[in-house]
Amino acid sequence: MPPSRGNPAPRHDMSVILVTGSYDHEIRFWEAWSGICSRTIARTGEAGQVNRLAISPDKRLLAAAIHKKINIYEIGSTSSDPIATLEAHTGNITAVCFHSEGKWLVTGSEDGTIKIWDLRTSQLFNNYDNSSPVNDVVIHPNQGELISCDQAGRVKLWDLSQNICQQELTPVHDLPMRSVTMAADGSLLIAGNNKGIIYVWKLHDENSGPPRFQAVTKFRAHNKYVTRCLLSPDAKYLATCSADTTVKIWTMTHNWEFHEDKVLVGHQRWVWDCAFSADSAYLITASSDHTARLWDMSSGESVRQYNGHHKAAVCCALHDGAG
Repeated sequence: MPPSRGNPAPRHDMSVILVTGSYDHEIRFWEAWSGICSRTIARTGEAGQVNRLAISPDKRLLAAAIHKKINIYEIGSTSSDPIATLEAHTGNITAVCFHSEGKWLVTGSEDGTIKIWDLRTSQLFNNYDNSSPVNDVVIHPNQGELISCDQAGRVKLWDLSQNICQQELTPVHDLPMRSVTMAADGSLLIAGNNKGIIYVWKLHDENSGPPRFQAVTKFRAHNKYVTRCLLSPDAKYLATCSADTTVKIWTMTHNWEFHEDKVLVGHQRWVWDCAFSADSAYLITASSDHTARLWDMSSGESVRQYNGHHKAAVCCALHDGAG
């Protein structure tokens, strides 16, 4: 994140990429520390809200899930026109993430499929039938597996090399699982559902066969929807966003239990999305109150608010690490 409060980042500093998307059909780039909007992609006349955003590992591309399609934008450009548009989903796209090398893009959709795209050709490379609307997808840190969650209440681990689902976790059938996150070392898997319950699984290495996850705990994080759950890069924090307008920060004890560390209060409506800084010291959140906020994890205080969207801000992306 920016170097210090007294030394804001230069106006065109590309070391920190912060982007938000909204139901107002706009994508906004922000100077993280000053709060100034440095660029707006206004999709005038184009149908569909911006659902999810992802920044490529090299900070060159922005993938925006817009209703049933994905627009790929060049971050260093001033043009509002995408350099590619990926179309094959027949339902709302709910997840988008880049593979570590930036050559592949993974998307999940309410059409019940997970798709892998080759960004070098802008063509569909592979398709997985989940048989239920997909709510979230993340790429395993080993880059060889995907983890998804869906409306049927399932968390699935997909093996990319064998094109199969190698493990299915279903705490409660037909209770939608809203969001999924994984520790950077692949040892911990966490998901949150529509009832505000968080489920935690740890990696269990068996003597034979592939490693599998086993349940270790569950707890109620909120009394309403969990819209997003996210582990910090250092796995010190778990952030849970909710329909109750709050973001809660949890820390894990030595016996896999989670303790409520802070409640981030300031948003006036649902909080839809969040993103940690690379050093886990800051959190960005996006809310239906039209704003995004920057939070200091040490104090739990909101240190910057990003104003400019005219409707709900429902997604955000942050990349302040090495490009």
